[in-house]
Amino acid sequence: MTDRLHLPPSLPISLPMRLRRLPMAVVRRLLPSTCALCGDGCDGVVCPPCCAQFAPPRGPCCARCANPLPVSPPPRKREPVASVQGQDVENSLATEPVCGSCLADPPAFDATVAAVDYAAPLDQLVLQLKFGARLPLAPWFAERLRDAVLARPAMALPDVLCPVPLGRRRLVERGFNQALEIARPLAASLGVALHPKLAERTTETTAQSGVTPAERAGNVRGAFAAADPDRIAGRHVGLVDDVMTSGHTLAELAATFKRFGAARVTNFVFARTPPHF
Repeated sequence: MTDRLHLPPSLPISLPMRLRRLPMAVVRRLLPSTCALCGDGCDGVVCPPCCAQFAPPRGPCCARCANPLPVSPPPRKREPVASVQGQDVENSLATEPVCGSCLADPPAFDATVAAVDYAAPLDQLVLQLKFGARLPLAPWFAERLRDAVLARPAMALPDVLCPVPLGRRRLVERGFNQALEIARPLAASLGVALHPKLAERTTETTAQSGVTPAERAGNVRGAFAAADPDRIAGRHVGLVDDVMTSGHTLAELAATFKRFGAARVTNFVFARTPPHF
C-alpha cells in the first residue's frame, strides 16, 4: 500500500499555500481579478476604462499645495536658487503657478504632487485600502502618482522618500501603514531611496477626520520627530501619504524636517481633497 502524507488537523494545506506553488498565469485563471470600481474582469485592480473615466489627469493646480487654480492663476514669483546636497540648483518650480493662499502664507512644504481628486468613486478605493486592507490597491495608487510625477518633467525628484508615520496604537489596530504600502512601489518606480523610519510619530493624535478644520493644526502640532537627522540635512525629502485634506499633517512633518536642515520637502499624495468654499 502506498504511503500517503498525513497532516494533523491543525496543519492543513491552505488554499494560499497551494496557490503559491502554481505559476501566476494559472493563479489568474483560477482567481480572476475584478475591477474594484465596476466589477468587470480585468488583469489589475482597476480596469482601463474606469481608470480613464475616473482617474484622468488633474486640471491646473497650485504647485505648492495641489489645490485647483482659478481660470487666471496669479503669477508665480521667482524663488531664489536652492541648495540640495551641496550643489546649487535652479528651483524647478520657479515657473509653475502658486495659489494666492500659498503666496500669502507659504506652508512648510515646497511642493505637492497629487494624482487624483478625493471624490467619488475614488474615495471609496482609499477607504478600501485604509480600512478594508485591500493592499493590492496600493501599487495602483503608486502608478497613478508616478504618472503625475512624470507629467511634471521640470520637477526635481527627491533624494529620499518617507511615508507619513502612524502612531503605534493605530498601526497595531490596522496592521499596516497605508502610506508605506504606497511608498514602496512608488520609490521603486521613480528610482528613489525609501527610508520608512526617517520620521516617527511621537504623539498619539486623534485622526484628523475626527476634529474640526480649526483644530487640525493644533491636533498634530509637535506630533513628529526626525528619527535619522543625518539623512535629512541638506537633502530633498519626499513625503508620501494616501490623502491630503487640510495639509496640516504634511506641513507639520515638513516643518520638523526643515528644523533638521532639509533643503526641500515635496508631498506625494494619491488623492487631494478639493477645498470647500
